[in-house]
Amino acid sequence: MIRPTATGTLQRKSQLPIWLSIGWRVTAVLSLVGLAIAVHWFDRAGLRDTYDGKVSFLDVLYFTMISITTTGYGDIAPVSDRARLFDALIVTPIRVFVVLLFIGTAYDFVLKRTWDKWRMALLQRTLTGHIVVAGYGHTGAEAVAELIARGAEPDSIVVVDPDADRIAEAKTLGCLVLEGDATRDQTLSDIHLPTARLMIVTAGRDDTSVLITLSARHLAPDVPISTVVRNEDNELPARAAGATTVINPVSFAGLLLATSSRGGRVTEYLTDLASIHGKVALRERRVTPDEVGKPLSGLSTGTGLRVYRDDTSFGRHQPESSALRAGDTIVEIVATQ
Repeated sequence: MIRPTATGTLQRKSQLPIWLSIGWRVTAVLSLVGLAIAVHWFDRAGLRDTYDGKVSFLDVLYFTMISITTTGYGDIAPVSDRARLFDALIVTPIRVFVVLLFIGTAYDFVLKRTWDKWRMALLQRTLTGHIVVAGYGHTGAEAVAELIARGAEPDSIVVVDPDADRIAEAKTLGCLVLEGDATRDQTLSDIHLPTARLMIVTAGRDDTSVLITLSARHLAPDVPISTVVRNEDNELPARAAGATTVINPVSFAGLLLATSSRGGRVTEYLTDLASIHGKVALRERRVTPDEVGKPLSGLSTGTGLRVYRDDTSFGRHQPESSALRAGDTIVEIVATQ
């Protein structure tokens, strides 16, 4: 596995468990050998032993194994037409099939894994436009599940976590994974962070999340970073470390609870907005050329809420939102159902 002190290599989910792959091969070989032994035993009268003239079960076992694995030594040979026909039409294909199984096993567990490792290394060198999730605890897992539900390809998501069990869980979803310490520059370089589309930091500890954010911003000045902190006092350090967006789930939960005290409809609507499975959703996008000059309230794609212009936000009722400009970013509510 990847260690924090070593250069990491990406991994992803295997199509078939190793134990199952080996198991069905062993079962197939034993079944074919058992079939050949059974037929040779019941038709042992068609065999001749040049040593003592008697064909025992041990002789049948020996003859079958030698016939399947080699061309035989000639000490025991089929003499009847039926025995020769069975050896020609059944034992020979079994021999070929067993050899192919062994070759296939060698390919799967040696050549193919070497090929996959090389292919993952090549992918790692050309990795771009991906989403990095640093920390795959409960929050990280929820974020990955939501990203996939929103249409992100699993292999466009790179999960970094020092825990092997969490890495294995992320791998089952089809994500690219790297077991390592995301606070280290080498680990972040291994996943080509500067070419990423987005980084999500959910380390589970505020101090670790802030340190990951600081390391990431140092390596990737232009990559958007969303950082989760649980203590309100750590929101400012997270922003100072370079987080583009700081999310405090505790504060958000408190906001929902306080809102629900005046009725649950607003809380239900906010939850609906946040989830891909809701009837409505929030969307952030750039203003299109045909929308330039139009008011935010006149959008045909949804209900415009805010305009972001030169790092400043304006509500739909402010004068600045009465005429959209090229380069503006808008946040709108759109229907999903």
